[in-house]
Amino acid sequence: MAKIDPNKLALEERVVQINRVAKVVRGGRRFSFSAVIVVGDGQGHVGAGLGKAGEVPEAIRKGVEDAKKNVIRIPMVGTTIPHEVRQVFSASRVMLKPASQGTGVIAGGPVRAVVEAAGIRDILAKTHGSTNPVNVTRATIEALRSLRSAEEISTQRGITVRVRIPGQPVAATGELANGR
Repeated sequence: MAKIDPNKLALEERVVQINRVAKVVRGGRRFSFSAVIVVGDGQGHVGAGLGKAGEVPEAIRKGVEDAKKNVIRIPMVGTTIPHEVRQVFSASRVMLKPASQGTGVIAGGPVRAVVEAAGIRDILAKTHGSTNPVNVTRATIEALRSLRSAEEISTQRGITVRVRIPGQPVAATGELANGR
């Protein structure tokens, strides 16, 4: 798979979560911030990153840089994903299901941010286990990374895909390429 150049994409950033962390020192408390950021172009490219700094804008900037380094391409069928996928990351479990056109994004929090940034318009999603936004975001990215289009699977298996045009009968009821 070819590496995606994030500089050639018109990426839009979304803040999933900003967390303030306090460290108690002799003179009082020292605060630092972490930011979970999702970038996407709405055309099937999405990435997520984590930035940590002493100030919120700097944490966001670092998160955007990290997210741009981790941009992936998602295979899409119209406005949804090609098949159901389940993914575990740490204690967070994510399930993504394709939905019919017009359903919308039925997902919560971090999953919604990731799929909307990717440009997926119709999807059903559910998170189980831990709802930690960092882990849910990473589980969602891994789930989207594991998606395969019908063309990819057919080339791996060495068979041809019959194209079905909505409203028309299937072109050939015949055999597959390898006679199976």
